[in-house]
Parts: sequence; C-alpha cells; structure tokens
Amino acid sequence: MNRPHRKRLIQALLFVVLLGAIGLVAWYELRPSGLGDAIASGNGRIEATEIDIATQLSGRVEEILVDEGDFVEPDQVLARMNTRTLQAELSQAKAEALRARNALQTAHAMVAQSESNEASAEAVVQQRQAELTATRKRFERSNTLLQRNAISRQQVDDDRAAMQSAQAALAAARAQVAAAQATSAASRSQVIEAESAIEAAEARVERVQADLTDSELRADRLARVQYRVVQPGEVLAAGGKVLNLIDLTDVYMTFFLPTSQAGRVALGDEVHLILDAAPDYVIPARVSFVASSAQFTPKTVETASEREKLMFRIRARIDPQLLRDHLDQVKTGLPGMAYLKLDPDAEWPDSLQVNISS
Repeated sequence: MNRPHRKRLIQALLFVVLLGAIGLVAWYELRPSGLGDAIASGNGRIEATEIDIATQLSGRVEEILVDEGDFVEPDQVLARMNTRTLQAELSQAKAEALRARNALQTAHAMVAQSESNEASAEAVVQQRQAELTATRKRFERSNTLLQRNAISRQQVDDDRAAMQSAQAALAAARAQVAAAQATSAASRSQVIEAESAIEAAEARVERVQADLTDSELRADRLARVQYRVVQPGEVLAAGGKVLNLIDLTDVYMTFFLPTSQAGRVALGDEVHLILDAAPDYVIPARVSFVASSAQFTPKTVETASEREKLMFRIRARIDPQLLRDHLDQVKTGLPGMAYLKLDPDAEWPDSLQVNISS
C-alpha cells in the first residue's frame, strides 16, 4: 500500500472516530433521563445554617472548651471570657446595695422620729390653745370688772399681757408643728431616695450578673464546631467572633429548576436526595423554600444549554430527626442530586426509593 493511500485511510478512520465521539456526546447530553415529566431533578450541594458564637462584651478569652469537629448540645458551655473585672464590679454593686438598704433603715428611723416630734408639737399647740382660751376669758372678765371698778387697772393689764403671751406661745407652737411637718416630709423624701438607690443598686447587681452569665458562651442548639476563630488569651471587642457552628437541625440542599417545573412546586413537596459520596442511599427531604423570582442559572448547573435559562432556586430540608439519628454522617458541601415529584400521583422508581430511615 502506497503512502498516499495509507494517509487517506488514517484520515478516514480519524474522521469516523471523531463522528463517534460527537455522537456519544450528543447522546449523553440529549438522552432521556428515564424519569419522565412527573419527576424533576437538579444538582446541588448539602448546606447548613451557620452560627457565629460571639462575645457580647469586650474582654480577653479565658478558655475555649471545644475543638473543631466537636458536637455540642443546647446550653453547653463552649468558651469563657475573663471575668475578674466583672467580679469586682459585682462586689462593688452589692456593697452599694447594702449601703442603700442601711440608708433606707436610717430614713425610716428619721421618719418615725420626725412624726413623733410632729405629734409632740401638735400636742403643745393644743396646750397653748387651751392656755390662750383661759387667759382670754380671764382678760374678758377682768375688763368687765374694771368697768364696774371692782378691780384695779393693773390687774386688767396683767391679764391682757398674759393673754398676749399665750397668743405668742400658740404661734410659736404652730411654727414648731410646721417645722416638724417639714422635717417629716424631708424624712419621707429620704425614704423614697433610699428606696430608689436600692432599686438602682439591685439593677446594677442584676446587670453585672447578666454580664457574668453572658461571659460564658453557650450553644443554643444541636450543632457541630466548624472552626475556632480565636485562641485563649486573645482580646476581643464587643461582638468578636470566637467559634463558628453548623446547625445540625437545619441541613438542606439548594438546587435549581426551570420555570416550567418550578411553577408546579409547593412547600412541603417530597424530595429525594442522592449524594455523590453515597450513591447507594436515597435520603428523604421536603421543599422548605421556593424563590419568588427567577434568576440566571449559577455555574453549578453544568450544561451550557441549561445556563441559558432562567431558573428558580429551591431548597429541600432534611428531616431534623433523621439528622439527629445520623449525626456522624452529616457533612456540608457534599454535591448530589435532588429529585422532586411534580405529579403527586406518580410513583417513585425503584432507584429513587428511600432506603435510609431514623
């Protein structure tokens, strides 16, 4: 076989191989999924809600009690801040509260004393009033007798002086009553002031105790520590992040469906998930979110033809109880496929039957 003929033969073989490859790619892209129109599918990744554990107050990190990858329970202490300054403030606030209580007792004693003085002054007023009444009557009788020349004018003058003296004594007694009443009012004001001081001191004690409680950073849910942001000894500002947690009760897969399919999706619809890392397991989930508007398809949808379409974002949430029963296997970032029944009367094929349970 001559060389030109051999060259043409090789070119023909290469052309046939190229045509076969193109046909294989076209078949792969256009092949039917085998699921029909009743079941939609989309690829996505396992995600979970992330929680940052942060400080409410500025301060130094005393200790961190968990490591990356640890599982944490609700109300578990994760880290502690240095509280020496807060302990000193608490002691001072308690001392101020004690002083305010002592001031209240003193104010009550002063009120009792001033009320006693007021009562005594009022008794003196009554006594001076009686004395004035007696001296006035004596003066009136003396004045009548003087007109009859029955007594001397000196006696009348003496009775008049006694009456005026009784009037002055009564005025002085009434002034004493007014002073006692003012003292009583001042004492009652001191009681109110002392009571307010107690409330303020107790409120400060409660605030410092709340700050001490907040200095223990606790988990509020079942979660896993994703990473430690800081190390013990570091000083943080208020709101400084210490740990990042993954909420193991809110794990989901986000995927995208075209408009024609997304319009048939409702919250609560059944979804079956298959992860690339565990293709033999079908995981049950439910639709928990459907976007209200379409968006351009993200790059996670692989084919160019699909990227040209507007898609709706769908979120399928895995049952929290199932997650609790398989905590060790829960991992975020794993890629996989989501399958969703668009027709509630359709049956799941055998390959998509759920085979994992709580």
